[in-house]
Amino acid sequence: MNSYQELLLKIRKFNEDRDWDQFHSLENLAKSVAIEAGELLECFQWDNENYDKQAVCEEMADVFTYLVDMADRLDVDLLEITDKKMDKNIEKYPVEKARGRNTKYNRL
Repeated sequence: MNSYQELLLKIRKFNEDRDWDQFHSLENLAKSVAIEAGELLECFQWDNENYDKQAVCEEMADVFTYLVDMADRLDVDLLEITDKKMDKNIEKYPVEKARGRNTKYNRL
């Protein structure tokens, strides 16, 4: 896979070939992101050092796939909105205040 656009087209085709678009409302996609994120967390449930990396990668891919699909339906560029959010995070968490701390931005 060479680009985000190629991945997006592959996801669209996968859903279209199976007639699954009818099930992919924004609400259902948001639920699916949460469900798959739970499955990702489950990979570390009892041991956060001895995990199955392949299983972790597959769950990460499931989360990402639903996010790409949701962004497509919202007609937003997932990379662009993530970049903009990172710019906000950079402002909210200045290095001189946040380095080495896990404190929320409003308590720095």
